[in-house]
Amino acid sequence: GFGGLGDVFDMFFGGGGGGTGTGRGPRSRVRQGADALLRLDLTMTETALGVHRDLSVDTAVTCDVCSGDGCAPGTRPRICDTCQGSGEVQSVQRSLLGQVMTSRPCPVCAGTGQQIPNPCPHCGGEGRVRARRTIPLDVPAGVEDGMRIRLTGQGEVGPGGGPAGDLYVEIHELLHDVFTRDGADLHCSVTVPMTAAALGTEMTITTLDGEQQRIEIKPGTQSGSKITLRGRGVVHLRETRRGDLHVLVEVRTPTRLDGEQEKLMREFATLREENVAVGSPRGGFLGRVRDAFNGRP
Repeated sequence: GFGGLGDVFDMFFGGGGGGTGTGRGPRSRVRQGADALLRLDLTMTETALGVHRDLSVDTAVTCDVCSGDGCAPGTRPRICDTCQGSGEVQSVQRSLLGQVMTSRPCPVCAGTGQQIPNPCPHCGGEGRVRARRTIPLDVPAGVEDGMRIRLTGQGEVGPGGGPAGDLYVEIHELLHDVFTRDGADLHCSVTVPMTAAALGTEMTITTLDGEQQRIEIKPGTQSGSKITLRGRGVVHLRETRRGDLHVLVEVRTPTRLDGEQEKLMREFATLREENVAVGSPRGGFLGRVRDAFNGRP
C-alpha cells in the first residue's frame, strides 16, 4: 500500500531507482519577472483631491538588441553538450540497498538544456538590461498614507525576456501645516480673542482645496468648542462625496493688561458680581474672569 522502492527514492533523492530518471525535462530559460516597489511622497492636498505624476523608475527591461533571447545577432542557442538537452545530469551512488541513481539540474546550462555560445554583447546573455523609463500615474482622490497602487506589468522583466512583474507605488502623505487627517475628515484649529468669543464674531478660513469659507463664532463660545463644515473634507476613495472639516475653537485669554485695561476688566467683573481680591484661593481676578467665561459659579 506504500508503493515501490522507486517512489521512496523519488521522495528522498529526486530521482528513481533501477536506473530511471525523473522525466521532468529541461527548465525554461524564460521566467516571470519580480515585482518592484516605489515610494511616492505626496502633499495632503494631492492625496485628498488626486494628482497626475510621471514616475521615473529604474528596472530591468527586455534587451532591444537580442529581443530577450540572450544570443548575439545572427546566432541561436544550441543543445547543451553536458546533459544533451535534458536539463539534468545523473549520478550513481552505492549504498546498502545497492546502486542509487539521482538526478540534479545540469550545472552547465542551469537546467535549461541549452547553451548560448555567443551571448548578446549588450545584455551578456541575460535577455534583459536595466534602464530608466517614465511611467504615467493618475493617483485617485482619497488615497491615504501607506496605501499601495498596483501597476500591472510595470515591474522587472524576467530572465530570458520573460513577462514583467508588477510595480507597486506606496503612498507617503506629507504632514500639513494646518490640517490633520482622519480618514476622509479633516481637523484644524482657530484662535479667537476672549472678547470675540464672548460677543460672537465671524471669521474666514482657507480650506484644503484653497477656497475661502466663513465660519460663525457664536456669542459665549467656549474654548474647545468644535464647528463642523459638512462636505469640506477629503474625497472618499472611489466615491464622489467628501468628508467633513472640524474646526476646533481655542479662546485666547490675555496674559498682560495695562492699567486702563485692568480697570475696565475689574469694572466688568464688578457688574457681574465676580470681583475677588488678587491672590485669593480661586486664582485671583483673572482666574475669576476665566471662570465666568467658562460658565463656572
